[in-house]
Amino acid sequence: MLEQLKKRVCEANLRLVREGLVLLTWGNVSAVARKEGLIVIKPSGVAYDEMKPGQMVVVSLKTGEVVEGTLRPSSDTPTHLELYRAFSKIGAIVHSHSLYATAWAQAGREIPAFGTTHADHFYGTVPCTREMKQGEIENDYEKNTGCVIVERFKDIDPLQMPAALVAGHAPFTWGTTLEEAVTNSLVLERVARMASETLLLNPKQRPLKKTLLDKHFLRKHGSEAYYGQKKQ
Repeated sequence: MLEQLKKRVCEANLRLVREGLVLLTWGNVSAVARKEGLIVIKPSGVAYDEMKPGQMVVVSLKTGEVVEGTLRPSSDTPTHLELYRAFSKIGAIVHSHSLYATAWAQAGREIPAFGTTHADHFYGTVPCTREMKQGEIENDYEKNTGCVIVERFKDIDPLQMPAALVAGHAPFTWGTTLEEAVTNSLVLERVARMASETLLLNPKQRPLKKTLLDKHFLRKHGSEAYYGQKKQ
């Protein structure tokens, strides 16, 4: 079942290690097959150097029940499910504990768009969720992690801002494809580091003017984009 998707999800997980976004088992990648109503996700706690496509777990998007696989799915599966249900146009999700993006999440701080590198990829400040309440932590913690992300995105387009920081926790990114979701994690980590370095050099630095933010984001994204080559 979904053998090609399992291979791609496994490879995306392994790429996180190669790119330095994951240590030990601190992360997971999933992808959704919307027509089938299923997601494929990394198994819980399996070492990356032992990971194989056949170990990927298939889960029902509707119920969260395991449909295929002998291993437990990632403990973050309920978070992924909440995001897929809320953001109908995304196709894959990445969760990591990459150094700089996680530091911003632990500080409970959103990442301002200080420069055009950020603006090329994220349309404004990367949002951070509120702190979770005691009851949300004690009951259905992973599901509620997804819920606080969705709550924070009430007035945000998840395709224009394909990343979120969970306060006290770590980042999640997503995309329409697995490749996009992984790329978004790579870019998020880089702009988080750039923002940290910027504030060290100038603690009073202000975010980009909206005019410059709009120019850089919209020349790459949307119906009027002109960056790069036309798709055939």
